[in-house]
Amino acid sequence: MEIVIKLSQFLLSLSLLIILHELGHFLPAKAFKTRVEKFYLFFDVKYSLLKKKIGETEYGIGWLPLGGYVKISGMIDESMDKEQMALPPQPWEFRSKPAWQRLIIMLGGVTVNFILAFIIYIGMAYAYGDSYISNADMKDGLLIENQAMINAGFKSGDKIVAVDGEKIIRFDKEINSKVILAKEVVIERNGAQQTIKMPNDFVDQLSKFEKEPLASIRIPFVIGNIADESANQNLKPKDILLSLNGQTTKYLDQAKVILENNKNKSISAVVLRDQKQITLDLKVNKEGKLGVQLGGLGLDSLEKLGYYKITHQSYSFLESIPFGIEKGKDQLVGYGKQLKMIFNPETKAYKQVGGFHAIYNIFPSSWSWEVFWSITAILSIMLGVMNLLPIPALDGGHVMFLLFEIVSGKKPSDKFLENAQMVGFVLLISLLLFANGNDIYKAIMGK
Repeated sequence: MEIVIKLSQFLLSLSLLIILHELGHFLPAKAFKTRVEKFYLFFDVKYSLLKKKIGETEYGIGWLPLGGYVKISGMIDESMDKEQMALPPQPWEFRSKPAWQRLIIMLGGVTVNFILAFIIYIGMAYAYGDSYISNADMKDGLLIENQAMINAGFKSGDKIVAVDGEKIIRFDKEINSKVILAKEVVIERNGAQQTIKMPNDFVDQLSKFEKEPLASIRIPFVIGNIADESANQNLKPKDILLSLNGQTTKYLDQAKVILENNKNKSISAVVLRDQKQITLDLKVNKEGKLGVQLGGLGLDSLEKLGYYKITHQSYSFLESIPFGIEKGKDQLVGYGKQLKMIFNPETKAYKQVGGFHAIYNIFPSSWSWEVFWSITAILSIMLGVMNLLPIPALDGGHVMFLLFEIVSGKKPSDKFLENAQMVGFVLLISLLLFANGNDIYKAIMGK
């Protein structure tokens, strides 16, 4: 069932992005009276799963889910229709239109991608609002268990003050993304500030360890289920450990250290049970465990217990617009930084480039519309940015040649464009093989 839910989200998001991207080409093409021969979701190599011709355009669904396309008459694209290009230009063809119209048609897809992302962020702000913890309220710092973070110099209890000069006002899920892209991070440790220089290959280091969050909030030791073989049957689910051996254990990471230092020993404990403090004697096994599963508490429960003050922000429709635009801008800038890291060999970030399996794994195993739309928004930004790269066969390649034509007044020959399209196609296939090859390598190596 988990696979079905993840796959459904993946295909729905991918289909939505492809259809809207291609619609961004289709609508201006039709507006400029340019013939569109095909509009396809997925590629119809040799045959289609479904197709229907309406007017001059064939609409269909292909069997190869690697993207989609619109086939515009008189345009050198992935169809490489040389027979059509050998004929005299016709008024309804792409090549017969003014350069500025062709430019608008080519920019239509990425424009829709960016607009879609901003619309999603605006809609999410209106529908879900925003919840976060003020950084000023993170008095006991963060939980740091990711080994790459520890190697970089972070410790549990550190409070992140600033990232690359940007003061951190609030702690939310975006903080991890900011740290990944950072060159330096200012932290507060034991009341004093210090600067941690991030390793150039930090992204590569992250891949070598378990996929723990870089930094997360510290949580209490909450008892979940007690194993039948556990020597601590005096514990009950939802008990919260407050102290062990007379030492305060406000947080789980503090309790783990004390348990590790008291293997095979009996220790006293104070637990919070039904809002009352109870003293118990507990036995620590040879592994430094109590023989229990960990329980969890939601943010609301943590707030009631006095751990954190959660700020819940709701937005009217008008208020959600600037918030969504700002969120979209931050994500766009952040993805630009990620691309910069990927193209910098020193970071070794290129090793983490993933293909379709990596995108599939982003989606959760349980259905959440909030998470679905959040992932779809960032994928829309990624699709827009990637398509703007000046590579022949991508929208950015066409735009590059059109800008050259507009500036110089000289149109590249059809033969040159055909050769450039072929080079770009080979390059794209190579990138596709590299990205999906990374997925296969990680699956085999268990990374």
